[in-house]
Amino acid sequence: MAVVFAGFIVSPTIHIAPSLVALLGAGVLILASRLEKSDYLSHVEWDTLLFMVGLFVMVGALLKTGVIGIVGRLAAHVIGGNPLSATMLILGFSTLASGVIDNVPYVATMTPIVSHLATTMPGQGHHNALWWSLALGGDLGGNLTAVGSTANIVMLGIALRTGNPISFWEFTRKGVLFTALSTAVCALYLWVRYFVLA
Repeated sequence: MAVVFAGFIVSPTIHIAPSLVALLGAGVLILASRLEKSDYLSHVEWDTLLFMVGLFVMVGALLKTGVIGIVGRLAAHVIGGNPLSATMLILGFSTLASGVIDNVPYVATMTPIVSHLATTMPGQGHHNALWWSLALGGDLGGNLTAVGSTANIVMLGIALRTGNPISFWEFTRKGVLFTALSTAVCALYLWVRYFVLA
């Protein structure tokens, strides 16, 4: 595990994708444990993997058909070059959207849009604010609903299998409060860090 974490840290320097580091680490653990194939394959979350495959196919289709580009241009027009409005809009929209769409494909979808918006904003500090608003909104939005994060989906599946089911609405009732509070704190931080103290 220590070597895998070290690999994640140095992966940009040694030009190896983090996904490859994770797969190599998993392969070494499988070989070292000498488990039978049926032992470790039975613990793979196949439903979650298929869910993620479907979402990434959808994101790829949106990119290929030009929908992402249209949304990026529309967002730039609505914001009108105002960095503070752009930052807060991305934070708020990302929080809500990634609570309904799994946050990983959502962020993958929004990355080219934020990249387009960043080219319309003056100053490196404002670029950083846009990227941080996407990162924070996408991350915190995953706590909004049970389908907002892959981790939530995996956890609900495990809870169900162990006889401790958590309903979608039970998760969402608690998630809404936590997400609203944490998003408000992030909005305050982004405003102070990139606009008041800039």
